[in-house]
Order: sequence, then C-alpha cells, then structure tokens
Amino acid sequence: MEFGTIEREIYIEASPEIVFEVVSSPDHLKEWWPDDARYEPAPGAAGEIVFGDRDAGGAVVSFTVLDVRPPRTFSFRWTHPAGEVAAEGNSLLVTFDLTPSGGGTLLKMTESGFREMGWEVAVLEQQYREHVTGWDFYLPRLAAYVATLRVRP
Repeated sequence: MEFGTIEREIYIEASPEIVFEVVSSPDHLKEWWPDDARYEPAPGAAGEIVFGDRDAGGAVVSFTVLDVRPPRTFSFRWTHPAGEVAAEGNSLLVTFDLTPSGGGTLLKMTESGFREMGWEVAVLEQQYREHVTGWDFYLPRLAAYVATLRVRP
C-alpha cells in the first residue's frame, strides 16, 4: 500500500450548489463531520475544526481554506501545527470536487500529502488508516445530512 492518497466518490441527491454549501460552510460542516468548525469559507482563511469537546481534551485541528470555486471545488489544508502556515509537508490537502450527475451531484473527495509529512513508516501507516476509517464513516453522514435539508420547509 502506498499510503499517499485517499479517494472516495459518493453520489448525493442534491444540486452541486447545495452540496457545495454543505462541504464549505462551517455551520453545515459540523452537522456531518467535526463537532465544531470555525473558519471563513474564503481562500487563505485560517481557522480550526474540533473533534469532541474542546474543553474536555477534544482534538483541535488547524484548518486553512485553499480553493473556493462554487459550486465545483472546495479545498483546504489541515493538521498543520497551530501557528504555522499550512503548506505541503506540514499538512494534509483535502479537495471536494463536485460534478452534476443526473438529478444530483457526484462528490469526489481526495486527501493527499501523507508521505510528504515526513512521518516514520509506522506513523504514516497509522495516520493513513485512521483517515481512511474516518472518511468511510463521515462521508455517508454527509449524504444523510443533505437529505434532511430537502425535507425542511
């Protein structure tokens, strides 16, 4: 296994405009992925996402928005050390590419940069596997959350 890139595709029964909002807006993001998200969905904006309770040992993760092209692409770097500028070698790159498909959207998620982090092999393998498990858990939640948006008045 190369531990370099994670790619997932899911079909979501909603327009690219709706799916884009759900993957780029912090208010929507925290409904399906982290427990909290604080950032502006604008290129270069820095912020954070939080898994668990911030005040009870939860994981606070640095987050920097890279590319915002509604309704097609949203990308960010994350996992870089707090206070450092996100760049190749100190962070992972996540890109959501959205393509209209039938009456909905094909979402392709790509996460890369694992090998560039300079981790020893055991850490690289562990981090990669944890992220695979995470995306396999959270991406289906994204589709389920979008489905709830359509039933609201």
